[in-house]
Amino acid sequence: MTRDLYGLRLTTGEQAGAAYNEALTAVLRLHPGAVRAASRAVALDPTFALGHATVALLGYEFGERVDIGARLAAAARYASRATDRERSHVHAVQEHVRGDSSPLLRHLTQWPTDALLLSVAVPTIAFTGAPILPGQAWDLVEDCRPAYGDDWWFNGLLAFMRQEQHRYDDAMDLACRSLDQEPAGGHAAHARAHAHYETGDHRSGLSWMDRWITGDGQRVERLAHFCWHAALHELSLGDLAAVARRYEDQLQPTPALGCRALVDSGSLLWRWSITPGAEGVPPVDAVLAAAPEVVDRPPTAFMAMHVAVAHCAAGDTAALASLEAWCARSDDRCIREVCTPLTAALRELASGEPSKAADGLAALEPAVWRVGGSDAQREIVEETRIAALLRAGRYVEARDVLDRRLDRRHSPRDRRWRRVTDQTTDQTTDQITDQITDDTPQKSANM
Repeated sequence: MTRDLYGLRLTTGEQAGAAYNEALTAVLRLHPGAVRAASRAVALDPTFALGHATVALLGYEFGERVDIGARLAAAARYASRATDRERSHVHAVQEHVRGDSSPLLRHLTQWPTDALLLSVAVPTIAFTGAPILPGQAWDLVEDCRPAYGDDWWFNGLLAFMRQEQHRYDDAMDLACRSLDQEPAGGHAAHARAHAHYETGDHRSGLSWMDRWITGDGQRVERLAHFCWHAALHELSLGDLAAVARRYEDQLQPTPALGCRALVDSGSLLWRWSITPGAEGVPPVDAVLAAAPEVVDRPPTAFMAMHVAVAHCAAGDTAALASLEAWCARSDDRCIREVCTPLTAALRELASGEPSKAADGLAALEPAVWRVGGSDAQREIVEETRIAALLRAGRYVEARDVLDRRLDRRHSPRDRRWRRVTDQTTDQTTDQITDQITDDTPQKSANM
């Protein structure tokens, strides 16, 4: 027997165990190569049950080309020769892939240092997490905390939880402590990026993010998402020329980006296009073409939200109607109950009915958290509501939403939006509407 990075026993030899730990290290650092390393572990030891389960789990979570059924079958076949912890781990993976994460959560109460499964259970940049309430995810991390001490990876994970709890000073302290120990750690860097953004610390956050992207973070997987964070600072500062350069240099959709093009590039294009003064926003067609299978059948509510936003950015009402019907038939309750009305509201907006869209988006506000992701990602719904209110001439309501946002954090972009609402005292509704229309890119880039 050998042991994993946190001292848990592995029923395999030294070489296969080393390959498994390489896979685990890649997951914890957010580096590429995890599936390849786990596959090498089972090639070295075809009887390594945990190795087979890990290949299946990562293939499922990352959308890799893995025969998940075959790997789960192999994991079950060889689990009888493994430890109790490994058998519980294999069972948890089997049920999680089938849609039941309760065994995974029970497993962690007994083996909290099973870091791979803790990663999977909690929503982060790497994993969507188990379908539990945010507070339950926070409690899970807190319950596991005594087992990790001052571990660099766990500090990064805890930092992300802290920023979700709006405890931004704690989040920054934990993230920096983690990065001091492991400068290339993607989870801590991600938590720090959110802490900068949510506190309106845009200039410092942008400066640090750019240095990290080109320095310690170069090897991190999903680097485009960190570039998106940098672009979000530039957008908040109202520096649209910098946003354009960032998109051209770092966020152009490619086949390699796959569904990340929808999440990062597509959402940025839409938020850019509805910003006052935006012009020359690239069309969203290439984003939609980067992951056609996801566009046709979004696997999660989070992805369904981003597909709907991309279709709205393209002004494609037929695609929105088709997606709306598909969401309404989904077996996934969140897709059915949240993404169906969200898509309907975006269809109203793209059809020239901004007032109806604004009402639909306002009604969704209490439920948007259910789609997953972060506050920074989900606020695209709030920003779309602001754009709809302005286009509908409902300036007082738009002003109220913007004032709440400005109470949360500094944002020159939001202040620019706010000035549009202030001008209603000096201009007619028609003049304001003309100004908003003039500030908005053509239909190919948004509506």
